[in-house]
Amino acid sequence: MNQAGYQALREGAAWIDLSGRAKIRAHGEDRVRLIHAMTTNHVSQLAPGQGCYAFFLNPQGRILADVNLFVVPEYLLLDMEPEVRVKIYEHLDKFIIADDVTLEDITDETATVNVEGPKSESVLASIGALIPVGNLGIEAWGDGFVARVSSTGAAGFSLFVPISEKADLIGKLEAAGAVASDAESAEVVRLEHWLPKYGVEILENYIPQEVQRLDAIHFNKGCYVGQEIVERVRSRGHLNKMLMRLKIETDQPVARGARVLAGNKDLGEVKSAAFSPALDKTLALVMLRVDAKEKELTVNGAHAALTESV
Repeated sequence: MNQAGYQALREGAAWIDLSGRAKIRAHGEDRVRLIHAMTTNHVSQLAPGQGCYAFFLNPQGRILADVNLFVVPEYLLLDMEPEVRVKIYEHLDKFIIADDVTLEDITDETATVNVEGPKSESVLASIGALIPVGNLGIEAWGDGFVARVSSTGAAGFSLFVPISEKADLIGKLEAAGAVASDAESAEVVRLEHWLPKYGVEILENYIPQEVQRLDAIHFNKGCYVGQEIVERVRSRGHLNKMLMRLKIETDQPVARGARVLAGNKDLGEVKSAAFSPALDKTLALVMLRVDAKEKELTVNGAHAALTESV
């Protein structure tokens, strides 16, 4: 782990190259109506400069992808994990029948560089970037955009710029005091903030309530793909398992898939884990049976405790 990058994410500002993230534009007069009907959040009530976090679901209510969705005057910008790039493009495209909607994949020509940490806003201000208002707000800046969104859960922003400008942007960020962060440091800080990630803890075989990201769901927005299952779970109020936060009393590596036990009883599995130097504990996001809250738990023989916060 890059100690300088880790400390910068916790106490200063660090930059993270996320250019591989999928970026798809939706153009056309029907773009809002279509994307509103395809996602779990209330897209149609957003104004230009605003955004939201949402899920794409299949008809069975399973999570196909999560998305940071931004409203730009001329189009909607969908920002997603790299592995869902083709899947979501094709998923949306097959629903465009008589709609005035055109999809444009701009991933390869657009860099995504995040600036995260408590001093990230001052770093952006020092390079002349506009600061968006509100969570997932977005502001035009030069030939790109600045969005208030974080990959680690720390205060942060995504900078979307033409790929040809990436190196120059990183140079300006470093001159302003931002430190390069490696993936391992970012992962530790992400777990310190208990932020689930698609492809790691949020998977296609889960429904939204199981991963506990209710900020992605608007329960009164009307029909969308997968709504019937989400509403059924909400009305019945019953889950067998859900994503939970676990502190493990060990500094030894805990592998993905490690079992969480109550005595000899298997209650679930570790989806991700990392040792936090700041807390001197291993932090894990785990998919557990809901009755695990009342049990004495262990992972790899080490005592583990469920927690609501760091």
